[in-house]
Amino acid sequence: MHLAILMTNTDESEFAQRHPKDGEKFTSLIQMARQDWRTTVFAVKDGAFPQDLFQFDGAMITGSPASARSGAAWIAQLLDLIRAAHARRFPLFGACFGHQAIALALGGSLDRNPDGWVHGLTRNLLLHRPDWAAGLPDEIKLYGSHCECVSTLPESATALSESNGMNTGFTLGRHIFTTQHHPEMTRDFIIALSEEMRDELGPAVHARAINSLAEHSDQHAFAECLARFFEQSAR
Repeated sequence: MHLAILMTNTDESEFAQRHPKDGEKFTSLIQMARQDWRTTVFAVKDGAFPQDLFQFDGAMITGSPASARSGAAWIAQLLDLIRAAHARRFPLFGACFGHQAIALALGGSLDRNPDGWVHGLTRNLLLHRPDWAAGLPDEIKLYGSHCECVSTLPESATALSESNGMNTGFTLGRHIFTTQHHPEMTRDFIIALSEEMRDELGPAVHARAINSLAEHSDQHAFAECLARFFEQSAR
């Protein structure tokens, strides 16, 4: 398969330059499960959109410090592309910002997290298990970092997972799959990010995040689930 990666991460800081970019991270994630799959990265946050998204077998929308509610021109263009993809039942996966952008584009709503930042290893109760998610545990552990959440799902969407009462993923038909979290992040990266964001997170959230990282995420199981999602969507 050949997947498009719609890269939305606006972080161009020195920290970001010292670590793999999101295109590389999401490529590594899918190739963890399917080594021969190819990806092409489009920096949509810079206005670089694919000329024809639908020549690909599917697309992944990355995370970003940007808010899907900001009204930026590139975000408006991305929301239009999501609506066009949905109309064609084109396979889409969204992580964090991608999850929120898909929800917003299709009629859902976003809000601030009621308790502020969620950061570190998160535990998510699986509410719905499509066939392609057979390999996921009932409680899936993923690294997360977000201060906004999807407060209302799009019409006809099915909640996939929740954590502390908040939606953390949904599906829509056979062609849309989202997670509020960051399956592409490695443990080394989330540790480094936690230190970089220490002041922004505050002492309590930072300490809780570091303590949570004593355990590892279910990254490999998630990668296999993601590959199976794209495989069944393409049938």
